[in-house]
Amino acid sequence: MGFLQSITGWARHGRWHLYGLFASCACVLAACGLNLFSIDDDSRFGAQMDNEIRTTPSQYPILNNEGVRGYVQRVVDRIKMSPKIKYRDKFPYKVTVINDDRTINAFATPGGYVYVYTGLLKFIDNESTLAGVLAHEIGHAEERHGTKHMTTALGADIAMQVALGNNPSQLAQIAGNAAVLLGTLKNSRDDELEADTDSFLYLQSTPYWPGSIKYFFEKMLQQQGRSSSSPLAEWTSTHPTDQKRTDNVNKLLKDYQTPAPTAPMLMADNYRSMLRQLR
Repeated sequence: MGFLQSITGWARHGRWHLYGLFASCACVLAACGLNLFSIDDDSRFGAQMDNEIRTTPSQYPILNNEGVRGYVQRVVDRIKMSPKIKYRDKFPYKVTVINDDRTINAFATPGGYVYVYTGLLKFIDNESTLAGVLAHEIGHAEERHGTKHMTTALGADIAMQVALGNNPSQLAQIAGNAAVLLGTLKNSRDDELEADTDSFLYLQSTPYWPGSIKYFFEKMLQQQGRSSSSPLAEWTSTHPTDQKRTDNVNKLLKDYQTPAPTAPMLMADNYRSMLRQLR
């Protein structure tokens, strides 16, 4: 049932006040970051997106190199053992590497499927920085930013149907619409700061330096703005970036009295060995 159909139906039955209540609630829920979808919905949407990615090699050419994929997977496996990870038993946190050196990006779907471009792997300098970026993407999945955005986008219509206990056909349509699902990955600046903070907190219980994502930000900010068609354009289209993000990490480092990183925390030698497999 569409938005205008909903209005017509409720008007016909003299239920404008109740409809207005649901519509207002939907706006408030979206503003508060509430999520009308279940954890199982996140998992279902993530599986649908993963299938779409794997069946669209022209857009997402998957790297057939288990040595590199396994390396990145081991980093994710370390991160997901953080006691602050809530959904490690619900979401797979399975890594796929996309063979595209021109794109510096990574993303995680609702439901915790993690994708990393070879362009990102070649852009950063050590394993700890990779861990910082991956922990950030895991943060988006853990905070369920994707389905929160879907709640906001679908708003009053879905909110009303859920509140009435109906079985909205839209949910099935969403799960089958990859364009809609991929559109959920565009994050707000608040989302980015939240995922950056999560990255810091997750890495505290790992061998990595907790503030390592800031190395990525610093290198990215140095190169940003040179060209709208630069490899960083893909990252900035889904990850709004500014100096505030680096400042946020620096504040966390100070607040938690985090010591400076040591070479064993950064794991640069390990990383260089992995990169040789990409050449």
